[in-house]
Parts: sequence; structure tokens; C-alpha cells
Amino acid sequence: MENKKGRRDIGNTLESALGYIYVQEASSMIPPVVLDPKPGEVVLDIAASPGSKTTQMAAMMRNKGIIVANDIKPDRMKSLVMNLQKCGVQNVVTTMQEGRKFSGYQFDKVLVDAPCSGTGTIKKSLKTINIWNPSMIKRLSFIQKKLLITGFENLKPGGVLVYSTCSVEPEENEGVVSWLLEKKDDAKIDEVDVNLKKSKPIEEFGGENYNPEVKKTLRIWPQDNNTCGFYIAKVRKLN
Repeated sequence: MENKKGRRDIGNTLESALGYIYVQEASSMIPPVVLDPKPGEVVLDIAASPGSKTTQMAAMMRNKGIIVANDIKPDRMKSLVMNLQKCGVQNVVTTMQEGRKFSGYQFDKVLVDAPCSGTGTIKKSLKTINIWNPSMIKRLSFIQKKLLITGFENLKPGGVLVYSTCSVEPEENEGVVSWLLEKKDDAKIDEVDVNLKKSKPIEEFGGENYNPEVKKTLRIWPQDNNTCGFYIAKVRKLN
């Protein structure tokens, strides 16, 4: 299935159109691997569109259990639902609301792949440079904190949450996780252990010293593995 320019991208093949394969950046596949959802578990994907990690988790769960895949806007829900249908996913319930409005639920695991500035994707999306500004980072950090604490509060005791962004900004990553640790005494950071090249997490930025536990999180710069930059934290709820 060739496009008008004669290119044959993997995402433009018949196999992709039929849902036999789903194409995503290599580093983007790490958060579900770290979360490790099991068949039969109840999982929340709080900012799910376009569904790359949702479909990956459904495959890991062998379509058993429940994934609640949430997003906020109708146009984003369209791509999410389309990809779920295309991939033959059977264990997902979709919801459309502000992620921070989830309340009173208890999930075994939660994925907070938060909306972010996307500065880790500059190598493939140069427009990110043009839209970057300090006010945007501050606004996104506020949203990320709300999503993270909401996801954590909806975890069962002993449950696991993975927080991730494709940003390299400390205010969106270590700063957000450090904020949660100061707010929640029952939040514990688990070491993210993956067999790839990684960089040291940032422990201080802009005159702010982050919680020492952020050392256990995973920071990947674009040059580390010839993929997009990513940040991943694994949080466990003690009680």
C-alpha cells in the first residue's frame, strides 16, 4: 500500500491498516513494560489517546481483565476508539472526562502517560522547538501533578502506578514525582530496571532540590538509544 510519494512506511502498510501491527516509538513502549499489567487485573490508562500503550497493555493482558482508557476531547477519543477496534481489543472500556475527576475507584494498576511538552521528540518533530516556552511548561506541570495524584489516589493498597512523559524537562518529570512524594507519605518509588542505556535522573533544578527517591526513576535522553527521550517513574502505594 504505497502513498502518493511512493514511500512505504510501516504505518502505511496493509498489515497496519488491518491491525496486525501497531507502530510506535521504541522508548514509548517502555512504560507498559514497567507497569507489567497481568491478565485479570483492572487497569486505568488515564490519558490514553491515541491508544498505543492501551493496545500494548491489552496484548500483554491477553484481552483478559479490564482497562479503563480515558481521554478528554472528542477528537482524541476518535483516534483512541479507532485504534482499539482496528487492533481487535476486547477488554477496554473507554471514558471521556478530565482525568483528575476520577474519584472513588480502585485499580490494581494505573498508567499516567501525561500530556507534556514533547521535548524528547524534537528529533522527529521540529515544531516542538517553535511552541516551547516557560509558561507552557508551568501549565503542563500543573496538569501532570493533578493527573498523577488522582491516579495514585485511585490505586488499591499495594497497587502500582507508572508515570511517564516524552519530555526532557525536569519540571515535568522529577519535579512532578518529587511533589507527589511530599504530598503522599504512602507513596514509594520502585527502581526502574530495564536493560538499555539510561542517564542519571536530575536531582536539582532551578534552585529546587528534589526528593532523593527520584534517583530510582528512569531518564532517557534521545542520544542514549537513538530513540526519543522519555522519563518513567514507578510508584507503589503502601496502604
